[in-house]
Amino acid sequence: MEVNLLGSLEVLRNDIVITPSAPKLRQVLSLLTVNANRVVRRERLVDELWDDNPPTSVTTTVQTYIYQLRKQLGLGTAPHASSAEADSAAATLHTTPKGYQLSLDPAGLDSTRFELLADRGHVEFEAGRFASAATTLADALSLWRGPALVDVPLGPSLRSETLRLEEMRKKVLEQRLEADLQLGRHQELIGELTGLTAEQPTNERYPEMLMLALHRSGRRADALDVYQQTRAVLSDRLGLDPSSYLQRIHHAVLAADPGLDLPSLRTRTSIRSGPPEQLPPERGALVGRESQLTKVLDAMVARRGSGPTVVALIGPPGSGTSALCIRAGHELRDRYPDGQLCARLSDLDGGQVPTADLLAEFLRSMGMPESQMPASADERSRVFLNWSAQRRMLLVLDDVFNVEQLLPLLPFGAGCGVLLNSRRRMFTPSVATTVEVPPLDHADGVRLLTDLLGEHRVAEDRAGTDALVALCDGLPMALHAVVTRLQERPHWPISRLVSWIGVEADHRRSADDPLGMRSSVDRTWRSAPPAVRDAFRRLAAAESATMSVAEAARVLAVDEHHAESLVERLVEFQLMQAESVAHGVDARYRFVPCVRTVGRQLGPDSSAPAQRRNADDGNDPLRPNPRGERRPRDAAAPLVVTDSYR
Repeated sequence: MEVNLLGSLEVLRNDIVITPSAPKLRQVLSLLTVNANRVVRRERLVDELWDDNPPTSVTTTVQTYIYQLRKQLGLGTAPHASSAEADSAAATLHTTPKGYQLSLDPAGLDSTRFELLADRGHVEFEAGRFASAATTLADALSLWRGPALVDVPLGPSLRSETLRLEEMRKKVLEQRLEADLQLGRHQELIGELTGLTAEQPTNERYPEMLMLALHRSGRRADALDVYQQTRAVLSDRLGLDPSSYLQRIHHAVLAADPGLDLPSLRTRTSIRSGPPEQLPPERGALVGRESQLTKVLDAMVARRGSGPTVVALIGPPGSGTSALCIRAGHELRDRYPDGQLCARLSDLDGGQVPTADLLAEFLRSMGMPESQMPASADERSRVFLNWSAQRRMLLVLDDVFNVEQLLPLLPFGAGCGVLLNSRRRMFTPSVATTVEVPPLDHADGVRLLTDLLGEHRVAEDRAGTDALVALCDGLPMALHAVVTRLQERPHWPISRLVSWIGVEADHRRSADDPLGMRSSVDRTWRSAPPAVRDAFRRLAAAESATMSVAEAARVLAVDEHHAESLVERLVEFQLMQAESVAHGVDARYRFVPCVRTVGRQLGPDSSAPAQRRNADDGNDPLRPNPRGERRPRDAAAPLVVTDSYR
């Protein structure tokens, strides 16, 4: 269904006009539409329809209007339908405990399309891309067919909305005219500006631009006449003199000031000269990830639906999901000519990077000056959506904290793609495909060591190589860490390093980190809720690396229901793995040994309150009524992917 508000009210379904004719129905529909996908309280509907004089049977009357709208427009969601049911249709009208909600695809609303184009044009203008700005802003204005809701009775809410839209239309028109002036189209603008000046003689912006256009067209006398006429109108109607800016233009025209001449199209410059290209360089060839890379590339090419294609990579700490994201990004970059953006969404302490900071970085990358940066995360998200709507760009999001953090960052356009990795499993309809990235098998682990150390050194100590791969559990982060140690000690055989790591493992509180896993595991651990962090530390210290729910309950001293909740959360955060079992057989859970080793080195959780607020307490099975607060960052963290083997 398509609803048009910018002019007379118009409703179309499958290109057939089905606009209600009754004035009250048109008024109810208009109010629901300007608040599409939000609940409109019954009290607000009553105020809009009858102000201070509602009928005695007001509740029944409102229900009747809702029923008639459902019937006439085919919005056949039954009263009290669940949100899930309502969201399953393209356009539905459903009842909530406090009011009514019209669920409507934003693309089917002309006012939404207008605002998207207006914001995109503003961004292009501020970045100095005047040609594209003029086109975009003209497209936005072309959606208007007359005053907004010109044939609908207006109560207080609709009157306020029409005034807001009209002010936005005027702003867009002025900026489009400025863009055309910057492009040297002064002669083409004279007729339009003359008409606007006559229609709105007290609006000084139009005479300003008209004087400038006339001056640049060699018509100085006509420009001076415009000033005199405007001054007379302002004096007669308002008792005011022209603004200081208009007076300065008048003096400049009198003096034939060259500053009024057409400026170079380079007077405004963007922060960048082309599309953003933020993909980090690859760190050598990936080994043993051919299957996962193929799945990622196939999923990104097989576009689904009308939104961006989103592919998530999930694996235990140190499995190399970040490196795989970067590699896939380089493989796909030619498909996204409008740029590639990268951001890291978790800080080094496992905390969540504020969404507003991430969006600000995106807007800077696309050329927005700091002086034009919107203040709130919602405003920044709206501008980013507008910018991405008609573009083909790739987002690589590293270390995504949770679904709530992800959704405001997703681009709007169907030509866009998103590659992300996360320390936890995430389930949302926005993610088209999830690719598991497990530890490497033994053969690929040996191949990785051979690529990095050389065939000769590996062949000299094949037994030590096999033992080292097993010790690293096939995790690329650990394998790269041990390779670094061997390269620093060229006189050591591989077996010597294996023995040394075994000695270090016996000293659980050792400050050394022979497998290089502590930082990654610790960040994952800190991102979990407090009860899950405590369970990880205690289960890692147990005698066995594999256990059932009953065994975990004994270690944690909780009932089996709580124990199962905790170990399943550990699986969600990739700190444990669930073993596949046959139907009717109790599930078993196990640690990756490298991960368990770090867990056994952890002391009691002494996180400060500020750190605990970073955890997603909202799903903590032992804290049923959490507040789920988030800690603001003290300083902006780097927003690029830096740890390729997270």
